[in-house]
Amino acid sequence: MPTRDAFGTAPDGTPVERFTFSNARGVEISVITFGGIIVSLRTPDRDGVVEDIVLGHDDVEGYLRSASYFGAIVGRYANRIARGRFTLDGVEYRLAHNNGRNHLHGGQRGFDKVVWSADPFAHKASRGVALRYRSADGEEGYPGALTTQVTYALTDHNELIIDYKATTTRPTPVNLTQHTYWNLAGSRTDNVTGHELLINASRFTPVDAELIPIGAIESVAGTAFDFRTPHPIGERIDASEEQLRLSGGYDHNYVLDRFDDGLSHAASAVEPVTGRVLDVYTTEPGMQLYTGNFLDGSIRGKAGRAYVHRSGFCLETQHFPDSPNQPHFPSTVLRPDGEYRSSTVFAFGVRDRGHT
Repeated sequence: MPTRDAFGTAPDGTPVERFTFSNARGVEISVITFGGIIVSLRTPDRDGVVEDIVLGHDDVEGYLRSASYFGAIVGRYANRIARGRFTLDGVEYRLAHNNGRNHLHGGQRGFDKVVWSADPFAHKASRGVALRYRSADGEEGYPGALTTQVTYALTDHNELIIDYKATTTRPTPVNLTQHTYWNLAGSRTDNVTGHELLINASRFTPVDAELIPIGAIESVAGTAFDFRTPHPIGERIDASEEQLRLSGGYDHNYVLDRFDDGLSHAASAVEPVTGRVLDVYTTEPGMQLYTGNFLDGSIRGKAGRAYVHRSGFCLETQHFPDSPNQPHFPSTVLRPDGEYRSSTVFAFGVRDRGHT
């Protein structure tokens, strides 16, 4: 059964708990009820050395100070909504402007800043925690009371399975994701540009200067965004392409190549020095690659470690940004007679020396 202990208190005085669970193969995960944050994720490298491979903080106060969404559940709508407004069934809704004049990751107090209720579990094939939160009708400007459950389950196959479910009392857009920053090198380096990345996507959604999709869906062929074969993250990140210049690196939604409605392989990341491998599978149509472009060393994380430029990367499975204002994007509208369901699997492994 997962262990549980205290992890401080939220600003309103609500106690925050930490749940830690592990498997027989050396993977250990700690999750807190504040934001559903993955505060640590320890995995072995090819030599069996176990280290934490996610960015974060040692206490709740660190997460309160940081605006970088380290390890958090992001919602009610992950990513950006242009001008903080959308129209649904003929009614315009206005949301918080917390990213310039746009809405980002659920607003001023999104799902990353609330305390979730938690039920730990231990099954024959997995162990973990089920988190629940009810977002009130009108919270952050969104219509409908949204009841959400997010389950983290660690298997003995070194898979972290994340299942999302939600229901609503009124039609509302929903787009949930997990915002962990990965550094598979652990403590060896503060720069992830040497990670080799593969993304199973032939297209992406280019953005404007405010990182809002312009509405086009373009081919990655012949661009620095083509990861259909593995490339180091840093190999082309400073290329002169306009899309890289606008975002200061990669901060874009990939349109995944999918062949059915089930789990599909979205991406693989390999850290060549330690041999650690991360594979991502998802039911979602998109995935945001973010390369820590806004990290600048001003945030100090675990053990006082400064999180410098490109010291972590995110692989955020999702529907597309600004979908409520882009009718030709896959719909994110959830209605009272439906149920939102989404699954993502992060699978951990190692690559042997000499593997090509």
